[in-house]
Amino acid sequence: MASKLKKGVSELVAEANAEIQTITAVQALALQNDPNTVLVDLRDIRELERDGRIPGAFHAPRGMLEFWVDPQSPYHKEIFGSGKRFVFFCAGGLRSALATQIVQRMGLEPVCHIEGGFRAWKEAGGPVEAHAPRERNPAANPHK
Repeated sequence: MASKLKKGVSELVAEANAEIQTITAVQALALQNDPNTVLVDLRDIRELERDGRIPGAFHAPRGMLEFWVDPQSPYHKEIFGSGKRFVFFCAGGLRSALATQIVQRMGLEPVCHIEGGFRAWKEAGGPVEAHAPRERNPAANPHK
C-alpha cells in the first residue's frame, strides 16, 4: 500500500508560483538580448540534445543549481554572482517554478521563470538551435 505524501508536486508548484514572479514566453522573448538578463535552462542534457536549446541560454542542470548558485560551494559558478536578472525555464514550467523559489529563498535576485517553459517559448516563435552533441570518450567503451 502506497503511503500518502504530506504534499504532492502540484501543491509544491502552486506554493512556489505564489511566491515567485512568473513571466510569459512573449515577455521572455523581449529579454533574450538584454545584456543584464540571463536565461537559465534547467533541463537535463538529454532534453537539450533531443529538443534543442535557446541560443545564448546558460545551461544549469536542475540537480546542480543550488550548488552552482551558492558562493560557498566548491561548485559555484561565477555567472550567479553577476548581479544580472535570471530567467529560469525547464520543459513545461514545473521544475523552473520550484527552482526559482529555492534560489530566491537562497537570496539570488532578481529571479523569475517562464510560464510553460521551453514548450511555450517554441510556441511563441522563440528561436531554437540544435544542441551540439556531447563529446564521447571512445576509451570509455572499449567494446566499440
